[in-house]
Amino acid sequence: MPGTLGAASGKLPRYHPTYPTSWPWIAVRARQLLAYKVVLEGRPEEFSLTKTANNMSFSSAADFDSALATVRASFARGKTKDKKWRKRQLQQAWWMIEDNKERMQKALHKDLNKHLQETMPFEVAGCHADILYNLEHLDEWTRDEKPERTNPLNFLGGATVRKEPKGIALIIGAWNFPFTLLLGPMFDAIAAGCAVIVKPSDVATACQDLLMEIIPKYLDTDAIRCISAGAKEMGYILEHRFDHIFYTGSAAVAKFITAAAAKHLTPVTLELGGQGPAIVCPSADIKLAAKRIAATKFMNAGQICLNVNHVFVHPSVRREFVDHLMHYFDIFLGGAPELLPKYYTHIINERNFDRLERLLQNTSGNVVYSGQRNRDDLSFSPTIVTEIEIGDSLLSEELFGPILPIIDADLDTAISVINSMDHPLAIYGFSRLQKDKDRILAETLSGGVTFNDCMLHVAAKGAPFGGVGNSGMGKYHGPYGFLEFTHLRTHIDPPTWMEKLMSARYPPYTSDKLRKLYQPAKAPFDRQGNKVRWTWGWLYVLAFVVAGSVAARTGLFNTLVNSGLLAR
Repeated sequence: MPGTLGAASGKLPRYHPTYPTSWPWIAVRARQLLAYKVVLEGRPEEFSLTKTANNMSFSSAADFDSALATVRASFARGKTKDKKWRKRQLQQAWWMIEDNKERMQKALHKDLNKHLQETMPFEVAGCHADILYNLEHLDEWTRDEKPERTNPLNFLGGATVRKEPKGIALIIGAWNFPFTLLLGPMFDAIAAGCAVIVKPSDVATACQDLLMEIIPKYLDTDAIRCISAGAKEMGYILEHRFDHIFYTGSAAVAKFITAAAAKHLTPVTLELGGQGPAIVCPSADIKLAAKRIAATKFMNAGQICLNVNHVFVHPSVRREFVDHLMHYFDIFLGGAPELLPKYYTHIINERNFDRLERLLQNTSGNVVYSGQRNRDDLSFSPTIVTEIEIGDSLLSEELFGPILPIIDADLDTAISVINSMDHPLAIYGFSRLQKDKDRILAETLSGGVTFNDCMLHVAAKGAPFGGVGNSGMGKYHGPYGFLEFTHLRTHIDPPTWMEKLMSARYPPYTSDKLRKLYQPAKAPFDRQGNKVRWTWGWLYVLAFVVAGSVAARTGLFNTLVNSGLLAR
């Protein structure tokens, strides 16, 4: 409960494996960054049980210290390495979701006003799918692997790659999908054999309270703990050493988490966001593109890291595209925009509502479609803004809301602008022409790409998901989540009879030993990069043939046979 700590193919991949110009907003951002700087430099004695404005209690320093000591001791005993234990925890997690899915829906409705149609597929079903995938492939993923046998030492020494859990994993969730974005990585960490401390978002308070209650009720509290913490408490938590940190959220906070992790050389996975663009080419199915982009922007009130941030539309089809956008927004609102506050997701809090309002006030674009925006109930209607210029306030940061800027641009311009910005988490290209798709793939870089739809690449079973550059580092989903929490440990055991073969490595060093240890490699290509047809292997064969021929001509062959040294 609040204030206490709660007790595709699945084949594993091989192991070689700027701000708005508004001064008030700048001041707000500066205060946020300063607050986090203080957090990360705070001392333990400053940390105690804290209450937020809504009277929600956070875990105390003593609670956290106890939790960390407990899970660390459990991991040291090897408890989490047992595959039966891992499977049992994943099975229990299934029933945790199944038994509490109605309560999850109520918590999501309280925090975000989420509709059942968004909750069940993306939170409940998403968690269930992650659990089943891990259970289905766990035996396969945990098997030792043998590297290639072309090296005699690999073969004779039995070179093996062993899958070891990294240790204690800290997983920090996000408020926009409070269950999936916390529990999904937790399932991966459990499958990998890690002990886990999870920290739900303190912004989605109802969901946090529920997670604080149900995780200790269903999962083994010796190795899996759930803590509640705000920014101040996280400063204390991040002073401690973990073996892996998995964070989902903003790039600004990620930089401080990474800085804290660097003090312990702790590896981190960062699932961030970015200004993900859509590109609508003249050859696209314009009506379908508008429908799918509108639906994506509508979902969760645009509060999705993968959402379309802005759209580049070829000027020749812009009018048609915007008309279809407005048409579908009308349809999605059911012709009754007054129902928006009742049935559709709200903005998470007043701070984010005010941020979106400021961005709209500062834009030089033309608002062609809008509706009611009510700070009291945090409802925010889908909003279309056209005639956007590069440098506009709406392009100054990730929007994370239901505002959709439209930019007139051909494919060349779109690619140029995309490459001038931080790498986004996703790019969405709409075109019927393969050459357009090929250009987008070849000339840009992003976490992922979906063509003629939005966000679908995240659902590709067994495929990696993650960002690049400012949109994140590391990958998860399927086997990649397992690998993210796994240390690939190589071991080898050469037989003792190989000692004579390996004796040249010992001092004193001599030219004879050097000849045995060092055989100059021959390049199978010349200085111009052309393939060399006669390699040393063929020369050896040729030499053998020549030697045999010489022996036959000189009578050596018959002599060896007659003496019994060689059989016919």
